[in-house]
Amino acid sequence: MTNMNPQQLEAVKHVDGPCLVIAGPGSGKTTVITHRTKYLVTDCKKEAGSILVITFTRAAAGEMKARFDRLTEDRHYPVSFGTFHSIFFRILKLAYRYEARDIIREEERVQIIRELVEKYDIEAEDEAEFVSSILSEISSVKGEMLDLSYYYSKNCSESIFKKLFEGYEKNLRNKRKIDFDDMLVMCYELFVQRKDILKAWQKKYQYILVDEFQDINRIQYEIVRMLAGPENNLFIVGDDDQSIYRFRGAKPEIMLGFEKDYPDAKKVILDINYRSQETIVQAAGRLISCNKERFQKNIRAVKSGGKPVSARIYEEAQTEALGIIRDIWDYTKAGYQLKDMAVLYRTSLEPRLLVERLMEYNVPFKMRDALPNLYEHWISRNIIAYIQVALGCMERGRVLEIINRPKRYVSRDALEGQTVNWEAVKSFYQDKGWMVERIEQLEYDLKMIGKMAPVAAVNYIRKASGYDDYLREYAEYRRMKPEELLEVADQLQESAAGFKTFDAWFLHMEEYKKELAAQARSQMDGGGQDRDCISLMTMHSAKGLEFKIVFILDANEGVTPHKKAVLEADLEEERRMFYVAATRAKERLHICSVKERYGKKQEMSRFVEECFYGRRK
Repeated sequence: MTNMNPQQLEAVKHVDGPCLVIAGPGSGKTTVITHRTKYLVTDCKKEAGSILVITFTRAAAGEMKARFDRLTEDRHYPVSFGTFHSIFFRILKLAYRYEARDIIREEERVQIIRELVEKYDIEAEDEAEFVSSILSEISSVKGEMLDLSYYYSKNCSESIFKKLFEGYEKNLRNKRKIDFDDMLVMCYELFVQRKDILKAWQKKYQYILVDEFQDINRIQYEIVRMLAGPENNLFIVGDDDQSIYRFRGAKPEIMLGFEKDYPDAKKVILDINYRSQETIVQAAGRLISCNKERFQKNIRAVKSGGKPVSARIYEEAQTEALGIIRDIWDYTKAGYQLKDMAVLYRTSLEPRLLVERLMEYNVPFKMRDALPNLYEHWISRNIIAYIQVALGCMERGRVLEIINRPKRYVSRDALEGQTVNWEAVKSFYQDKGWMVERIEQLEYDLKMIGKMAPVAAVNYIRKASGYDDYLREYAEYRRMKPEELLEVADQLQESAAGFKTFDAWFLHMEEYKKELAAQARSQMDGGGQDRDCISLMTMHSAKGLEFKIVFILDANEGVTPHKKAVLEADLEEERRMFYVAATRAKERLHICSVKERYGKKQEMSRFVEECFYGRRK
C-alpha cells in the first residue's frame, strides 16, 4: 500500500459502517477494492468467509478475484466474489432448491414472446427487434418494481404490453422456470417474508463491497440494503459521472442519495487520474461539470501537460472517414501500433462508412460490438426488393415485400403462383377500377426505377412511390420517432450514391456481408487479441477500457446527444456517455464532427464546446 495516495489509503483502511467511495476515471478503484478486502482479512483479522464482493459482470468478478489472489499470494481465502445474479441465485438455491436448469434460456424467452406476437396478431416489421425491446421492457418493470397498471410501454399500446407481460409470466410458471429478473424479485420477497433467512445471510456476510455502484437498479439496492443490516458495513465504489445504463434500469440517483439513506456514511473521493494526460482530464472535467445532478469533484491528472484535445469539423461523412484513416496512418508512422487506437461512436448505425473505407484501404480493425448489417435491415430489404422487381425479378416473395408498402390494399390472393404477372393481378381486380389504377401506377414506378442510377432509384422509391410515408405511419403505430426509421433509408441512399450501377452496388453489399461475418467469427474466436488492429466500439462498450489514442466519431447534435434525448435526465446521461468516451484516451483525443449528412446541414454537438469552454452562458 506504499504507492497509494492519501484518499486511496483512507478508503482501504475504512473498516466498520457505511462508506461511499466516488472513483473518477483511471483513479484505481479496482486497486482500492482488492486492497481493502486484503486489509480486512490480513490486518483486521476479519473472517474471509464473511466478506462479499459484488460486481456487475462475471468477467469483472473473475478479474477482481484474480487480483485479490495475487495480493494474498494465492492463500485461497474464502472471500465471495460474484455478480448480483450469482449471489442471489445462491440464496434462492438454498431456500427453494433451485438448480441451474430452472433458469430459462434466452432463446426460450424469445420464443415465448414470438408465440404471443403471433397469437395476438401483432404487426412488427422487424420481429427480432420488437421481441428484444419487449423483453427489455419486461425486465425494467420487474427490476424497478413497477406497477403494471401504471406502466406506459415504449413499443406498443398498454393493453398489448399487458397481454405480452402476463402471457410471458404465465408461460414461465407453466414451464416451472425463472428468469434473471425473477431471481432478484424472489430474493427480495424471500428477505421481506422470512426474517429468519435474512438474519442467517446477514450473519454470514458481515462486510459487503459493491463495485460499479452507479449502475445499480432499485431492486438490487433494496436487497443489498437488507443484506447489509443491521451493522451496515456497506462499502460502495462507483462514479456517478459514469452512470450510462439507464436504459437497463440503472439509477444514478441511488448513488446520489446514498448519504440520505446512510447519514453516518464516510465519503471518500478518488480524484487523481493516473490514466490520461492533463489536457484530456481538464477537457472532460469541463464537459461533465455541465451536469447538475452529480457529486461535485475536481479530478486532477498525474500526467501533466499533453497535446491539446483536437476538434475537427469535416464537410461530410466520407471526408470524415478518410480523415480518420489518414490520422491513423500518421500515428503508425510516428511509432504507434494500430491496437493503441480506438474509434468510439454513439450507436452502431454510425460506423458503416468508416468500416467500408477501412476495408477499401486494407486497415485491419476489430469491432467489440456486432455491427448490424445496414443492407439486411428490413427497410433496406424493402427498398432493395423494389429495385429487384424493377429489374425483372417477379418472384412472389419479392413482390409481396413491396406491394403494400405503402398500403395499396392488394390482397395476397391476387398474387397467384410463384411468379407474379401484373396482367393477372389487374384481371383479379377488373371490376374495381381504382385498384387497377393503383397497380398501373406501381408498374409505371417500377419501370422508372429500373432505368435510374442507384441513388436516384432509392430517392424515387422513398418520395414518389410513398415509402417514406409508409415509414412514418409505421413509426406512429410502434411509438417510435419517424427519424429513427428514416435514418436507415438515409444511410441506404448515402451508400447508393457511391455506385453508378446496381450490379456494382449489389457486389459491394456481398463483400460487406462477408467482412461482417469474418468480424463476428473473430469475436467468437476471442476477438483476435494479439492482432495489431484498430478497435471500433460504441461508447457503452468502451466503458472500463483505455487506449493511447481515441477518435470520437460524429460529434453532432442528434447523434450525441442522441435525438431521443429530450428530458434533462436524458441529456445528462448523454453527457455522461461522452465523458466516458473522452476519458478512455490516455495521450490523444480527437473529436470529429461533420457539417452535412444525407444532404442536410448538421450542427456540431454541444458537448464539443463544453469540452473547451464548460457550460454555455
